Amino acid sequence: MTTAPDFLVDALGHQHAPAPAARIVCLVPSITELLCDLGLAGELVGRTGFCIHPRDVVAAIPKVGGTKDVNIEKIRKLAPTHVVVNIDENARPTVEKLAAFVPHVVVTHPNTPRDNVPLARLMGGIFGAEEAAARWCLAFEAEYAALHASPKGPARTVLYCIWQDPWMTVSKDTYIANMLAELGWRVPDLGTDRYPRFAWSQALVDGLDAVLLSTEPYRFTEDHADALEKQLGIPVVLVDGEMMSWYGSRALAGLRYLQTLK
Repeated sequence: MTTAPDFLVDALGHQHAPAPAARIVCLVPSITELLCDLGLAGELVGRTGFCIHPRDVVAAIPKVGGTKDVNIEKIRKLAPTHVVVNIDENARPTVEKLAAFVPHVVVTHPNTPRDNVPLARLMGGIFGAEEAAARWCLAFEAEYAALHASPKGPARTVLYCIWQDPWMTVSKDTYIANMLAELGWRVPDLGTDRYPRFAWSQALVDGLDAVLLSTEPYRFTEDHADALEKQLGIPVVLVDGEMMSWYGSRALAGLRYLQTLK
């Protein structure tokens, strides 16, 4: 009798066995991209409408709603053996409904850039793409080493905005904040929520070196950045939200992108 490798354990501590002939529904856009890049597009039978990369590949994979408004019945008809979900992206009640009829629910929660390595190993190990995952991990390690070999800029306190009306930001215990931490940057403590709402005040602005406006999930633009910079009197920079928040495949480009922000 064989047992699953120790690294095939998801974010909730559930052990998974190798399943190279799986039927996968992925409800996490960045992981859909990773699965495709690991050569597993043929096993993907469903994805969300936000799973847009790689565009030419995912176009042939059926949509099952969004990350928050999943169409349970569409997934049921696809008869997946596995559904891949994420603690931040997908609502717990939805995941519980899926667990009632999908044999295997793989829960993910990468929270730092380095969490991409076990994430890739988990996906590759479960779905029969170990060699591709190992190559991807080597590429990640090379990019990570290059980032830390480059000259470091000054430490900064930055407010990373993901929404307006209401204004929302990220806490220090998020993937985005940990990406910024690779530069020696920190985000202000604005409460206990992972994605807290906030109100502008002079006291808040006085504690910042800069404001970063993300292109997703809210579609901030250069016009937003210019207007807010005039209002606040400190630098306001538009940043690529995919580069900062998409773990998995896009993390390779994300590490390179960090160097442009120094």
